[in-house]
Amino acid sequence: MNKLKESAIFIGFLVLPLLIGVTASVATASGVSTWYVTLEKPFFNPPNWIFGPVWTVLYLLMGVSSYLVYRSPHSGNRRLGLDVYGVMLALNFAWSFLFFYFQRPGLAFIEIIVLWLSIFAMIVFFYRVRPLAGLLQLPYIAWVSFATVLNGAIWWLN
Repeated sequence: MNKLKESAIFIGFLVLPLLIGVTASVATASGVSTWYVTLEKPFFNPPNWIFGPVWTVLYLLMGVSSYLVYRSPHSGNRRLGLDVYGVMLALNFAWSFLFFYFQRPGLAFIEIIVLWLSIFAMIVFFYRVRPLAGLLQLPYIAWVSFATVLNGAIWWLN
């Protein structure tokens, strides 16, 4: 494969999760500035400015990991890993709408648990294909673990 085509594929893998994040942020932005500010939040709720940079890094890591798996030899784990990755991206996208746009923290809490399970499965399959690809997702599952607790606490408090 020539370098230009390979570079374009790599950029595509980086851009896909970023596009999903930017699109979901449209739902987030309207909810953050209106509804979210009225909610009671736990003491460990981070400042709003932290979410953008954290998610940008996590989306870039998703792109790198998925590219590493894509470029690996065909296998059942590779196919399952990329399939689970697609499901995980859809769940990641949906959470923002459930929580911020539809203002349903209880439903979002259930959904984020399913998202966490999909991330865990993705890490397992990615690790089996390319250990680095799985390891690069550890910050993501750590962040979503925190976000799950935060989502649950907000639901509980409100």
